[in-house]
Amino acid sequence: MLFNSFDFVYFILIFFPIYCLVGQKLKLVILLLASYYFYMCWNINYVVLIFLTTLTSYLASIGIENSNSKSTKKIFLWSSISASLIILSYFKYYNFFVVSINDTAGTNFSLMTYLLPVGISFYTFETFSYTIDVYNKKLNAERNFWIYALFVAFFPKLVAGPIERSENLIPQFYKKKTINFKNITIGVKFIIMGFFMKLVIADRLSIYVDSVYNNVNLHSGGTFILATLSFSFQILCDFAGYSTIAIGIAKCLDYDLMLNFRRPYLALYFSDFWKRWHISLSSWFRDYIYIPLGGNRASNFKVYRNLFLTFLISGLWHGANWTFVAWGALHGIFLIIESIFINKEKKSFLNQSFILRFFKRVFIFLLVSFAWIFFRANSINDALTIINSLFNYNQPIYMDSKTLFFGIIGVAILLLLDTIAERFNKNNFLNNDKLSFPSLFTFAFLVIMIAYFGVFDGGQFIYFQF
Repeated sequence: MLFNSFDFVYFILIFFPIYCLVGQKLKLVILLLASYYFYMCWNINYVVLIFLTTLTSYLASIGIENSNSKSTKKIFLWSSISASLIILSYFKYYNFFVVSINDTAGTNFSLMTYLLPVGISFYTFETFSYTIDVYNKKLNAERNFWIYALFVAFFPKLVAGPIERSENLIPQFYKKKTINFKNITIGVKFIIMGFFMKLVIADRLSIYVDSVYNNVNLHSGGTFILATLSFSFQILCDFAGYSTIAIGIAKCLDYDLMLNFRRPYLALYFSDFWKRWHISLSSWFRDYIYIPLGGNRASNFKVYRNLFLTFLISGLWHGANWTFVAWGALHGIFLIIESIFINKEKKSFLNQSFILRFFKRVFIFLLVSFAWIFFRANSINDALTIINSLFNYNQPIYMDSKTLFFGIIGVAILLLLDTIAERFNKNNFLNNDKLSFPSLFTFAFLVIMIAYFGVFDGGQFIYFQF
């Protein structure tokens, strides 16, 4: 069930009035049932996987908390992590490893034919962090199974994040929830912005990007540059659009999800980019991979190693294809080079001129866009073909002007809003309930853009495949 589908509209029209009318305890029951129904709409059989992952991590955390022996605690911890990793690896990476072995060794092992369980990487990482935090005594094990199950399955963030932390979301289930005008106003603002990003920008640009990247032998440099820049905004608006809608829906229900994107293409450095892009995942890798490896409290060589390994794993998390591994490795290299040549004390841009900041942002954006080639390409060979052709202009630039025009207009509007927010520190542009004239005008304009120029074909969100 996609947010941008009529099925979801019907779901909300039935669920939301019931949720508003019942008492607090029944609210949690209705919310849990709705979350499991939401997930079963993708594939009813895979609900068993999310339930087993939930049950395993729930029991393991209680076992950890009740154990006095450190070795016993470790057994519970690694039993939970291993069980989830086995499920994740089988469904997400089995075919990837089999194809790699067949290509390398010349074997002919058969592939599995099944659909990837939607959202499996997201809810698996949430259960990982929860169990690890209980083991490290950063939080107490949740004793109410149904509350914990709701944390894992909470439908707004279930299939594509944000990757929530239990210490943020679980306490909210114990607080009395009130459906009021303030929360609905804020939530609707987020929802409108999310649909604008998804329907007007991402889904429109995807038509052009797909036509180029799925036929790399038919195009040359100028087309690849335009398609790659288009994909940079497609993936931003697709994924940030989903997260923004999810935050808005949760807010209407009186829940606060963490911010997942903060104007990433206005970053001045790669480290700044990763503090703005997919914040819930980048902070997860920082806390549960990078820091346990040693973080930056080590020799320079080990710091660079830790950075590279973290982003290599991040690349593999994004997808079972060598293209994602290459993308992660490239970002690891970018960050290592930045760590070597840029003094941290000089990263403050407060005293830098507007022109210098502008060119820094363009430079970071272009390198990030270059890395997106590997992320979007169907294979390593396709990615290398595109890179080798970037400066080859033996064919005219393929321009689907009807498709691109309104997508580009949408990008311009988004950049304008982001620049205003960045310049005047208007981080509360969405997260406030004030209905001033500029605010009403802006969101009315976005609604008109969605109605007239949105793509309403139910296009899937990119990150559902992860």
